[in-house]
Amino acid sequence: MLDIHIPIEDPARRSELYGTADRYLRLIRAAFDVRISARDNMIRISGAPDAVQKAAQTVEDLQRKLRGRQGLSDEIVYEAIDHAAGNGKVVLEGELDVLLPGANITPKSDTQRLYVQSILDSDLTFCLGPAGTGKTYLAVAVSVQLLKQHRIKRIVLARPAVEAGEKLGFLPGDLQAKVNPYLRPLFDAMNDMMTYEQIRRFMQNDIIEVVPLAFMRGRTLNNSAIILDEAQNATPSQMLMCLTRLGHDSKMIVTGDDSQSDLGDIGSSGFTDAVAKLQGIEGVATVRLTKKDIVRHPLVQRVVEAYGRS
Repeated sequence: MLDIHIPIEDPARRSELYGTADRYLRLIRAAFDVRISARDNMIRISGAPDAVQKAAQTVEDLQRKLRGRQGLSDEIVYEAIDHAAGNGKVVLEGELDVLLPGANITPKSDTQRLYVQSILDSDLTFCLGPAGTGKTYLAVAVSVQLLKQHRIKRIVLARPAVEAGEKLGFLPGDLQAKVNPYLRPLFDAMNDMMTYEQIRRFMQNDIIEVVPLAFMRGRTLNNSAIILDEAQNATPSQMLMCLTRLGHDSKMIVTGDDSQSDLGDIGSSGFTDAVAKLQGIEGVATVRLTKKDIVRHPLVQRVVEAYGRS
């Protein structure tokens, strides 16, 4: 029999840690068959030594997660329980060091961890996978970390503007207004990693640059992290043009879902073409994420599976 006491890091947030009517504590108790109680800003766990240690690891994991979140959820608690139990659904160590205080961004699977490491180790990284696997999100997170560490001087976000079948020149507004709808997913990711004021200031100073793929022609991008998102919608000639923008001390991350393309009759996908042609070249990494790496709402994984069967 083992009996341990775990102090509450932030007593003001203990109700968020415990859950409504102590729900999260009860989930931990049921998962590991331990006795668990909370009193005087302390959680007491007792039972079989191995079970107590796993329950304690779960509590510590939840306290760490709570530092960077508004609150917890059943999904987060189940994930922490699985991690402690060794069931394979792990939250890996190695948080990405972004600019938003308290943000807790980590790869959620072995393949996501490989993806992050590939970006750090390689000058050019291709990432293939379905929606919700973190292709764009992790690319932005690593880029923000590199910016914070002064290993790059700017982040360039690009995307082919073909989704609506419209040419940018026919859309209303200036270039920024035309581009914003296409780059919205990249901005959504960035909002989790820095404040709105930081994003606005960085864009004004060209530290963060958003540009349609077609506008990258003729440039050389040094000391930059370049993210080409939705690359399955780039033609082979566009892809070649983009890849040859890579300058000194820069990294390029090219992401896309090779099972979907909006090119229509424009031509074959430059994304799959580039992945095949550059396979095995030194300095180029290719990572494929699968439905097992989906980290959005659990329903997203079931939707991807259903469409994969049709």
